[in-house]
Amino acid sequence: MFYQPSDGHGLAHNPFNAIVTPRPIGWVSSRGKSGDNLAPYSFFNAVAYQPPQVMFASTGSRSDSSFGKDSTTNIQQTGVFCVNVVEQAMLDQMNQTSGTYESQTNEFELAAVKSCECQTIPCLRVADAPANLECRVTEIVELKGESNLVVFGEVTGVHLRDDCIKDGFFDILHFSPVGRLGYFDYCVVDDSFSMMRPAK
Repeated sequence: MFYQPSDGHGLAHNPFNAIVTPRPIGWVSSRGKSGDNLAPYSFFNAVAYQPPQVMFASTGSRSDSSFGKDSTTNIQQTGVFCVNVVEQAMLDQMNQTSGTYESQTNEFELAAVKSCECQTIPCLRVADAPANLECRVTEIVELKGESNLVVFGEVTGVHLRDDCIKDGFFDILHFSPVGRLGYFDYCVVDDSFSMMRPAK
């Protein structure tokens, strides 16, 4: 099968999200004039080591938000955000925060997510997450299409939950991170293997 996106795919559901999988989930917390916000984004990844930088993309907009969605509106106002790593034990809470709520809604309270203040930025973080990345915005890029935004940030603070550190490594199998697949599907990392790069 071949299709050009401009012509449509002819399938019952758009396969694009199912092709680029699995994708890590950036559970983004932000703070703005309307209060604190927490929302998951599956167009998320780390993009640089030195200095450490991450990105997430937001698609679509809300009528009561001035710049895309609540997260991007808040981030435009403050220039900061925090990415919280989603573990399997938090899957239901993460999903609860993915709903479309009024801008004044505090998703931390809505989903009973324990929060605490970040250390390098004025923002809440998910207190019990396996890891949190405190970020300052370096750039917000407007992509082709309506309300497609990419937020880049430099990581200014890293929290690692103590029980996830094993023999000097951040052990992802200890907490089983959640990934996004296509449609309404998710996956959990519960196995891994190592491969060495070829020698020169």
